[in-house]
Amino acid sequence: MFFSHSKNRLEALSDGVFAFAATLMVVDIGASTEFVSLKKELPNFISFAVSFFVMMALWKLHYNYFRRTNYIDNWIITFNMILLFTVLFYIFPVKSLLDTALGQSQMASINDFSQLFQLYSIGFSLIFLSFSLMYYRAYKKDKEIDNPYRLLFYTRHFLIFVFVGVTSTILAKLQIGLRYGVPGFIYASLGLFCYIHSFQFQKKHSLD
Repeated sequence: MFFSHSKNRLEALSDGVFAFAATLMVVDIGASTEFVSLKKELPNFISFAVSFFVMMALWKLHYNYFRRTNYIDNWIITFNMILLFTVLFYIFPVKSLLDTALGQSQMASINDFSQLFQLYSIGFSLIFLSFSLMYYRAYKKDKEIDNPYRLLFYTRHFLIFVFVGVTSTILAKLQIGLRYGVPGFIYASLGLFCYIHSFQFQKKHSLD
Protein backbone atom coordinates (compact mmCIF):
# COMPACT_ATOMS: atom_id res chain seq x y z
CA MET A 1 0.00 0.00 0.00
CA PHE A 2 1.31 3.44 -0.97
CA PHE A 3 1.16 6.28 1.55
CA SER A 4 1.63 9.89 0.51
CA HIS A 5 4.36 11.75 2.35
CA SER A 6 3.46 14.34 4.96
CA LYS A 7 5.05 17.72 4.31
CA ASN A 8 3.88 19.03 7.68
CA ARG A 9 5.60 16.28 9.64
CA LEU A 10 8.85 16.76 7.72
CA GLU A 11 8.76 20.50 8.45
CA ALA A 12 7.95 19.86 12.12
CA LEU A 13 10.90 17.49 12.48
CA SER A 14 13.18 19.97 10.74
CA ASP A 15 12.06 22.83 13.00
CA GLY A 16 12.77 20.65 16.03
CA VAL A 17 16.31 19.94 14.84
CA PHE A 18 16.99 23.64 14.21
CA ALA A 19 15.70 24.42 17.72
CA PHE A 20 17.95 21.72 19.19
CA ALA A 21 20.95 23.12 17.28
CA ALA A 22 20.26 26.58 18.72
CA THR A 23 20.10 25.04 22.20
CA LEU A 24 23.50 23.37 21.74
CA MET A 25 25.02 26.75 20.92
CA VAL A 26 23.93 28.38 24.18
CA VAL A 27 24.78 25.64 26.70
CA ASP A 28 28.35 26.88 27.31
CA ILE A 29 27.34 30.47 28.11
CA GLY A 30 27.69 31.20 31.82
CA ALA A 31 24.57 31.34 33.96
CA SER A 32 25.91 33.97 36.38
CA THR A 33 24.09 37.33 36.46
CA GLU A 34 26.91 39.24 38.15
CA PHE A 35 28.07 42.26 36.14
CA VAL A 36 31.75 41.28 36.22
CA SER A 37 30.88 37.81 35.00
CA LEU A 38 28.68 39.24 32.25
CA LYS A 39 31.56 41.41 31.01
CA LYS A 40 33.81 38.36 30.93
CA GLU A 41 31.17 36.37 29.03
CA LEU A 42 30.51 39.12 26.47
CA PRO A 43 32.64 37.52 23.69
CA ASN A 44 30.70 34.28 24.24
CA PHE A 45 27.44 36.15 23.83
CA ILE A 46 28.74 37.74 20.62
CA SER A 47 29.82 34.42 19.11
CA PHE A 48 26.48 32.90 20.15
CA ALA A 49 24.56 35.81 18.58
CA VAL A 50 26.40 35.51 15.25
CA SER A 51 26.06 31.71 15.24
CA PHE A 52 22.37 32.01 16.09
CA PHE A 53 21.63 34.34 13.19
CA VAL A 54 23.62 32.12 10.83
CA MET A 55 21.39 29.27 12.00
CA MET A 56 18.26 31.36 11.47
CA ALA A 57 19.43 32.25 7.95
CA LEU A 58 19.73 28.53 7.19
CA TRP A 59 16.28 27.96 8.68
CA LYS A 60 14.86 30.69 6.40
CA LEU A 61 16.40 28.99 3.34
CA HIS A 62 14.82 25.75 4.49
CA TYR A 63 11.48 27.50 5.06
CA ASN A 64 11.62 29.05 1.58
CA TYR A 65 12.20 25.66 -0.03
CA PHE A 66 8.95 24.26 1.35
CA ARG A 67 7.08 27.38 0.24
CA ARG A 68 8.29 26.95 -3.35
CA THR A 69 7.29 23.32 -3.79
CA ASN A 70 4.93 20.81 -2.20
CA TYR A 71 6.66 17.81 -3.74
CA ILE A 72 7.94 15.26 -1.21
CA ASP A 73 9.42 11.82 -1.85
CA ASN A 74 11.99 9.55 -0.23
CA TRP A 75 14.88 11.32 -1.97
CA ILE A 76 13.72 14.72 -0.68
CA ILE A 77 13.45 13.24 2.82
CA THR A 78 16.95 11.74 2.53
CA PHE A 79 18.53 15.00 1.37
CA ASN A 80 16.68 16.84 4.13
CA MET A 81 18.01 14.43 6.75
CA ILE A 82 21.56 14.96 5.49
CA LEU A 83 20.96 18.70 5.68
CA LEU A 84 19.70 18.51 9.28
CA PHE A 85 22.58 16.26 10.36
CA THR A 86 25.07 18.70 8.85
CA VAL A 87 23.39 21.67 10.53
CA LEU A 88 23.96 20.00 13.91
CA PHE A 89 27.60 19.36 12.99
CA TYR A 90 28.07 22.83 11.46
CA ILE A 91 27.46 24.84 14.65
CA PHE A 92 30.68 23.64 16.28
CA PRO A 93 33.24 24.86 13.68
CA VAL A 94 31.25 28.10 13.24
CA LYS A 95 31.36 28.89 16.95
CA SER A 96 34.98 27.73 17.24
CA LEU A 97 36.06 30.08 14.45
CA LEU A 98 34.22 32.96 16.10
CA ASP A 99 35.71 32.18 19.51
CA THR A 100 39.19 32.10 17.96
CA ALA A 101 38.60 35.41 16.21
CA LEU A 102 37.37 36.99 19.47
CA GLY A 103 40.32 35.60 21.42
CA GLN A 104 38.16 33.37 23.60
CA SER A 105 39.76 30.07 22.67
CA GLN A 106 43.42 29.22 23.04
CA MET A 107 45.46 30.30 20.04
CA ALA A 108 45.48 27.34 17.66
CA SER A 109 48.48 26.22 15.66
CA ILE A 110 48.45 26.77 11.91
CA ASN A 111 47.58 23.09 11.41
CA ASP A 112 44.70 23.29 13.89
CA PHE A 113 43.43 26.44 12.21
CA SER A 114 43.64 24.69 8.84
CA GLN A 115 41.60 21.76 10.12
CA LEU A 116 39.03 24.10 11.67
CA PHE A 117 38.57 25.94 8.39
CA GLN A 118 38.28 22.61 6.56
CA LEU A 119 35.54 21.47 8.95
CA TYR A 120 33.69 24.75 8.48
CA SER A 121 33.96 24.63 4.68
CA ILE A 122 32.99 20.97 4.42
CA GLY A 123 29.91 21.62 6.54
CA PHE A 124 29.06 24.70 4.47
CA SER A 125 29.41 22.71 1.23
CA LEU A 126 27.29 19.80 2.46
CA ILE A 127 24.49 22.08 3.62
CA PHE A 128 24.19 23.83 0.27
CA LEU A 129 24.71 20.63 -1.70
CA SER A 130 21.69 19.24 0.17
CA PHE A 131 19.66 22.33 -0.74
CA SER A 132 20.75 22.06 -4.37
CA LEU A 133 19.83 18.35 -4.59
CA MET A 134 16.44 18.99 -2.98
CA TYR A 135 15.67 21.71 -5.50
CA TYR A 136 16.89 19.57 -8.40
CA ARG A 137 14.72 16.64 -7.33
CA ALA A 138 11.68 18.90 -7.05
CA TYR A 139 12.52 20.47 -10.44
CA LYS A 140 12.54 17.04 -12.09
CA LYS A 141 9.47 15.64 -10.32
CA ASP A 142 7.08 18.44 -9.33
CA LYS A 143 4.45 18.57 -12.09
CA GLU A 144 2.15 20.99 -10.26
CA ILE A 145 4.44 24.01 -10.02
CA ASP A 146 3.66 26.91 -12.38
CA ASN A 147 7.25 27.78 -13.23
CA PRO A 148 9.72 24.88 -12.81
CA TYR A 149 12.60 27.11 -13.93
CA ARG A 150 12.46 28.79 -10.54
CA LEU A 151 13.48 25.46 -8.96
CA LEU A 152 16.23 25.02 -11.55
CA PHE A 153 17.50 28.52 -10.72
CA TYR A 154 17.92 27.66 -7.05
CA THR A 155 19.50 24.31 -7.93
CA ARG A 156 22.29 26.15 -9.75
CA HIS A 157 22.33 29.04 -7.29
CA PHE A 158 23.21 26.79 -4.36
CA LEU A 159 25.76 24.88 -6.45
CA ILE A 160 27.72 28.14 -6.53
CA PHE A 161 27.83 28.01 -2.72
CA VAL A 162 29.12 24.42 -2.93
CA PHE A 163 31.85 25.45 -5.39
CA VAL A 164 33.04 28.29 -3.14
CA GLY A 165 32.95 26.02 -0.07
CA VAL A 166 35.03 23.36 -1.82
CA THR A 167 37.49 26.04 -2.97
CA SER A 168 37.83 27.25 0.61
CA THR A 169 38.42 23.67 1.77
CA ILE A 170 41.24 23.22 -0.74
CA LEU A 171 42.84 26.55 0.22
CA ALA A 172 42.67 25.60 3.91
CA LYS A 173 44.04 22.11 3.22
CA LEU A 174 46.99 23.53 1.28
CA GLN A 175 47.32 26.35 3.86
CA ILE A 176 47.28 28.98 1.10
CA GLY A 177 46.98 32.41 2.68
CA LEU A 178 45.76 30.81 5.88
CA ARG A 179 47.52 33.31 8.17
CA TYR A 180 45.61 36.10 6.43
CA GLY A 181 42.24 34.33 6.40
CA VAL A 182 42.11 33.78 2.63
CA PRO A 183 39.96 30.60 2.97
CA GLY A 184 37.42 32.81 4.77
CA PHE A 185 37.62 35.86 2.53
CA ILE A 186 36.92 33.65 -0.51
CA TYR A 187 33.27 33.57 0.62
CA ALA A 188 32.99 37.24 -0.31
CA SER A 189 33.05 36.12 -3.97
CA LEU A 190 29.59 34.58 -3.52
CA GLY A 191 27.92 37.93 -4.20
CA LEU A 192 29.65 38.35 -7.56
CA PHE A 193 29.12 34.76 -8.69
CA CYS A 194 25.45 34.77 -7.67
CA TYR A 195 24.85 38.07 -9.47
CA ILE A 196 26.42 36.76 -12.69
CA HIS A 197 24.40 33.56 -12.50
CA SER A 198 21.16 35.43 -11.82
CA PHE A 199 21.76 37.83 -14.71
CA GLN A 200 22.56 35.06 -17.20
CA PHE A 201 19.74 32.80 -16.04
CA GLN A 202 17.17 35.61 -16.29
CA LYS A 203 18.22 36.21 -19.90
CA LYS A 204 17.42 32.60 -20.81
CA HIS A 205 14.46 31.85 -18.55
CA SER A 206 11.75 34.00 -17.00
CA LEU A 207 11.39 33.59 -13.23
CA ASP A 208 8.14 35.59 -13.03
